[in-house]
Amino acid sequence: MPLPPLVEPGPALSRAETDRLSRHILLPQLGELGQRRLRNATIAVIGAGGLGSPALMYLAAAGIGTLRIIDHDVVERSNLHRQIAHGVSDLGRPKVDSAAATLWELAPDLTVDKRPERLTAENADALLRGADVVLDGTDTFATRYVVDDACARLGLPVVWGSVLQFDAQVSVFWSAPPPGRDPVRLRTLFPNEPAPGSVPSCAEAGVLGALCGQVGAVMAHEAIKLIAGIGEPLLGRVLVLDALNARWTELPLRSGPDAPRPAGSPAAVARTGSAAPSARGGHLVGSGSQTGQKPALDVANDQKAAGDASAGPRFGRVSPAELDRRLTERRHRRDDFILLDVREPNEYMQRSIPGGRLIPLAQALTESGRAQIPADAEVIVYCAVGPRAEHAATDLASHGYTVSVLEGGITAWESR
Repeated sequence: MPLPPLVEPGPALSRAETDRLSRHILLPQLGELGQRRLRNATIAVIGAGGLGSPALMYLAAAGIGTLRIIDHDVVERSNLHRQIAHGVSDLGRPKVDSAAATLWELAPDLTVDKRPERLTAENADALLRGADVVLDGTDTFATRYVVDDACARLGLPVVWGSVLQFDAQVSVFWSAPPPGRDPVRLRTLFPNEPAPGSVPSCAEAGVLGALCGQVGAVMAHEAIKLIAGIGEPLLGRVLVLDALNARWTELPLRSGPDAPRPAGSPAAVARTGSAAPSARGGHLVGSGSQTGQKPALDVANDQKAAGDASAGPRFGRVSPAELDRRLTERRHRRDDFILLDVREPNEYMQRSIPGGRLIPLAQALTESGRAQIPADAEVIVYCAVGPRAEHAATDLASHGYTVSVLEGGITAWESR
């Protein structure tokens, strides 16, 4: 259900604003009153890069009154394939100045609050204070946790997004939501910050430029929903996008004093790129994580699952080289199969095989999980090293599926 609107309506719109925003005003859920709320709002956007660029542009076009841009960087040529607020003529220019110029072309009456600073634990509260919503478009985990802690202290909702290669995640975190909604933070989803250098950046692994546009647009409309009090925000839900196969997956996130904490580190959250941690734990519903579970290796999860698999119908096996060949054939539409990942969501976000579909083992063994897999589809299952995939394959084969297991799991795949 919608949350109460964050912002009170501002003054009446001018004739020019009404003309420019007429298609918004026609929306019954938003209307003139909602548009005045947007006009009265201040949104702090951290990073005018891959996610910040499209988000800023859509927010400016949507009639947001004040956009605070926090970015210390300058425009580089390698930014241009995804950071659409900047152009060739902006090379070497501060991103806050380049983005502001683009936004004023969209909305001349927009107030742009430029902050050409690096956000740190020391200045985060000052940079974010006074905003109604924060959009986190940063690409380093250290900064993301600083943002999470600062917004928790200030009680601000955070619209968070992350991209790398063809994968993305989006959610809304809020330490002090309205009554009836559980507080959820980045630290609820991923309590432990990954070690420096353990997560590849876009510069190391690459990113599909258009994917940044998709995620930035989702982040923009999440902020609009919060400000105007319309729709169902992503608070307590994580959207995971596999752009290569055009699939959105929703992972519910629960928070509470007795909620289990997720295993592992947040490494894939960003597949792009402090104050006291949250006392609450959280987990992705259906993930099977256990309370107090320590960060675990994928292999340990598989070893545990090995004892659970029972004898049943036989299934085939596929080598990493054969899967690589078949994935290439599938991309050219000369082969068709489902690549099923039965690991936990935090493992999937940390590393995955492009083109795989995530259904955690606990869910894959249920009727609702199997319902997500067409009965006539060939299925290739993988996990970290094998046992969980074998457990899932045994169950699927018993229900009539044609199924194989990737030998050695993703560990062998990455070593091929």
